[in-house]
Amino acid sequence: MHTVLITGACVNTGVDIVHKFASEGWRVLFTGRKEEAVMQAQSCYRAAYPSVSITGYTLPSLRDAYTVDEEAAERLYTDLDRQGITVDVLVLNAAHQGLGMRVLESPLSDFMQVINTNMTWNFCMAVKAARRMCRAGGGSIIFVNSNTAYRAIPDRVAYAASKSGQLGMMRALALDLGRYNIRVNAVLPGMIRTDRWTEHPDFYSSVPSRFTPLGDVATGADIADAVWYFAAHARNTTGAELVVDGGNMIQLYPIIPQAEEQRP
Repeated sequence: MHTVLITGACVNTGVDIVHKFASEGWRVLFTGRKEEAVMQAQSCYRAAYPSVSITGYTLPSLRDAYTVDEEAAERLYTDLDRQGITVDVLVLNAAHQGLGMRVLESPLSDFMQVINTNMTWNFCMAVKAARRMCRAGGGSIIFVNSNTAYRAIPDRVAYAASKSGQLGMMRALALDLGRYNIRVNAVLPGMIRTDRWTEHPDFYSSVPSRFTPLGDVATGADIADAVWYFAAHARNTTGAELVVDGGNMIQLYPIIPQAEEQRP
């Protein structure tokens, strides 16, 4: 039985990634920061896929802005070792969004919290998985990154920096772990129709990044399909990036049509 571990899988894109792997019959392990949310998500997933093994774990990423909770990560992997469960694919989806960070006003701790969540903690999770993948003969690690690694947006300096750094880390891990048959790749979403889309319709109806060459933005299922490609099909691919943003990154600036020309 193939096993996937998906971080940050109680809401939004993480939910779609769980559904993708569960629908393919994989054993699914997933994490979230809050126990109540994890238990609720686990109940929903098990009801949707009664024949699939799906288990949720409450997993904090940081003790404080400057300290990664490595012990919590080690407890998770040790528990899986005790059960004889080998993680074939690790999907690092959890992230700190770093919203509203004012360069001249926000304290250093705000910046460090984003960096440590999106880079240091993900490195910790990846290395602990990789040690076990080595013993199993190989595996796959997939970062859910962002096109903001290449295209900055206002008041998100820590997020953009963390996602850029994460790609450098991804390539370095791909190089160092290739000899152990461990593939490391990244999916780069652009705008996604998450709960923020429905909660703030006025903002998302006119935000420039929604005006893509394809005329639409991604759903969580689109991101899950890209993750699935790296997990199940990309046997000879490592250190690669797959952008899923409707073509946003190929344009110098968005072409915003007049109201009467806009697609529904």
